[in-house]
Amino acid sequence: MKESAGLSPSALSKQISTLQLHGDVEVRKGYVGNLPRTWVNLNDGGRAALEAHTAALQRIVEESRRTASGDDT
Repeated sequence: MKESAGLSPSALSKQISTLQLHGDVEVRKGYVGNLPRTWVNLNDGGRAALEAHTAALQRIVEESRRTASGDDT
């Protein structure tokens, strides 16, 4: 997840904590052998929030493309 997000471990931890505080993800900690692991699952509320955020970003991109092409209708 760290590599996919392009974040440092501390920055990723802060973001996960914020998402957990807002009830968007479920976090489980444990071990695989002797190595600590954290599992993060997006729940239904988090999935809905992500879809809404993605749709808003897509609208911004579409609007910027229309503006760039001169089609402001």
